[in-house]
Amino acid sequence: MRPNILMLIMIFMTRFYNSFRHTLGINSVFQSFFTVFRLTIVALAVFFMSSCKKEVLQIGSDLLPQGDFVSINSIDTLSIFSYTMIDDSVRTDHPSISYLGYMFDPYFGTTTAGFVSQVRLNRQWDSIPLTVDSVKLYLHLLTTNGGGKGIAHSLSIYEINDQLSTDSAYYSNTHLNLTSVKVTNIALPTLRNDTINDIGLLLPGNGIEFGKYLLRNPNMLFYNNNYSDFRSYFKGIYFQLDPSPDPLLVSLGLTYNLSTATYYNYIALFGHDADGVAINYTFILDAKNTNAAYNRFTHDFSTSTLGDKMAHRNTTYRDTLSYSQALNGVFTKLTLPGLEKLKSNGFLNKIAINKARLVVPINFTFTGANYYAKNVPLSLRLRYRVKDGTRYDVPDYTMGATNDPTHHFFDGTLDSVANVYNFNIPAFVQAYLEDATNKVEPVLEIYEPSGTQNVVLKANKNKTPVKFEFGYTKF
Repeated sequence: MRPNILMLIMIFMTRFYNSFRHTLGINSVFQSFFTVFRLTIVALAVFFMSSCKKEVLQIGSDLLPQGDFVSINSIDTLSIFSYTMIDDSVRTDHPSISYLGYMFDPYFGTTTAGFVSQVRLNRQWDSIPLTVDSVKLYLHLLTTNGGGKGIAHSLSIYEINDQLSTDSAYYSNTHLNLTSVKVTNIALPTLRNDTINDIGLLLPGNGIEFGKYLLRNPNMLFYNNNYSDFRSYFKGIYFQLDPSPDPLLVSLGLTYNLSTATYYNYIALFGHDADGVAINYTFILDAKNTNAAYNRFTHDFSTSTLGDKMAHRNTTYRDTLSYSQALNGVFTKLTLPGLEKLKSNGFLNKIAINKARLVVPINFTFTGANYYAKNVPLSLRLRYRVKDGTRYDVPDYTMGATNDPTHHFFDGTLDSVANVYNFNIPAFVQAYLEDATNKVEPVLEIYEPSGTQNVVLKANKNKTPVKFEFGYTKF
């Protein structure tokens, strides 16, 4: 106890004792008692106020090892750099969505999209000869972008000469061999941009010649994994929209719809037997037994009218802007040399990550209330690459996926007020710091797994560059 406080209490008690001894009446005794009580409360308050200083936290600190204490820290100066990259070696097989057509963006130029797929016969040939009457292509178009200028569009289909397999890997730049069999200039109807379009396309010449080609050897109209079957007899089709001055891009699903148990994308062959009885065969794209399929994309940056035509892609040049493009186009690579340095010097040993967030601002010219929904992706993803080149989504994206199917923790969504994308990545950072094998590198990639919007991001020496917000507890 502090001497000055002790002295005040002793003086107070002595004065009370003398006062009590000389008090003759009961009223004066009670009056003195309540006076003493009030003064006691005041004295105790003064005592505790003078004792409650930060030094009290040090009591017993010399009895505990220093390692039993923790400190909470934050660093807001970790360096981060952005680069624009493109990589054709990204797998596009087993697509849930495929694309057909062309898309133009003033910053990104022209993108061409098509897809390759096997087709699956709905039933084995029943040995009854038939005459082909017509062939139609049915497509269930999920989205439609572009068009609308009154210009007619058409698509073409080509027989491929490559044996496909569901166990093989395919990429957007996989070399494609074609046979001489094709059906071109299949006219498209006018499509609406705001709804699903279900279309039935009659092939030119009623598709009779193409139908005859499909049935040229009826003995091959069967499936068997142990023998050469229909998949070797007719290997598949390459679908592509024909060039047009009015860019049009459509999408469709190649996976079987379990909820409706219905086929939506297929080729229907209509015919009749010798007695005039109708006989139909269906060659299915979105089959229940999955077809081997993959998407093909090409990007021509030379047609862009704004920016630098991606002149610095795949370089170490630190531009003030970086880019993220749909359909396996350019993406933004982020390097974290500041984090790498902290790991290498051992500064972050025995820590727990409290906060690790990337804040990535967008570069845009606002043109109206629907700007965001129509012009930039509403969400982006982050992946990392290990030293053997394999890519994985950051673990934060799948954290609590069962209870958080919309990935609120990871975020990745556009903040349309602050005009930024936020990515929470403490699990990735913790895993990187604890990786003793050094297989995980302090490099991340911003990419678009689906959709057709592109976005320009601010970077490096821009006035509002990417920020890495980092906080941790050190044990």
